[in-house]
Amino acid sequence: MEQTFSQSELEAIAAALADTSEGLTGFEIGHLLSSLRFADPTPTITKWKRLHNAFVERQNFSRNRRAILEFVRQALKPERHAKKADRFEALRGNVNRALAFSGLAVDASGKLYSCAQAQTISEATKRAQDLREGLSTRGIHADVLRFCRAELVGDNYFHAVLRQQRVSPTSYDHEAVCWRMARIWSIGHWPVILQC
Repeated sequence: MEQTFSQSELEAIAAALADTSEGLTGFEIGHLLSSLRFADPTPTITKWKRLHNAFVERQNFSRNRRAILEFVRQALKPERHAKKADRFEALRGNVNRALAFSGLAVDASGKLYSCAQAQTISEATKRAQDLREGLSTRGIHADVLRFCRAELVGDNYFHAVLRQQRVSPTSYDHEAVCWRMARIWSIGHWPVILQC
């Protein structure tokens, strides 16, 4: 018998993909459902419920999760998000948190891969590594990561800003002083640190 997603896993995946601020638009959801030949049983309701209902109907029909995984692959193709790279990373982070309970994740190239199945909402070690990689790809200064590590792991961006601004300006060059004045904006659970 092939693997299927549980009801709660389907709900989490649908909610992540259809997130109000960082998820797919209603048009994008409709386009993907149509192009992948999913039924769209409730096209006029809330985005995440619409997607959840489509996932449930498809999984019940096919008795496996392959079509839902293909939907995730298509939704997270990087080329779909070329104009909005920050949105892609935020969406991928949300989807990865939902997929973690199924032992799956999406890499930066949009490909699914197997990983250790999450048992708790905050598996700090994995999350810290993902966050560090996400920030490193944005060119964040190493000292910012070093001083803010614990707060960022705990999603405590307020204290990360306070701690980061306590860095002594006498021990760093001008660029590092600029970093002291950086602002952290929360995009979902992925902070973006802007250089001055």
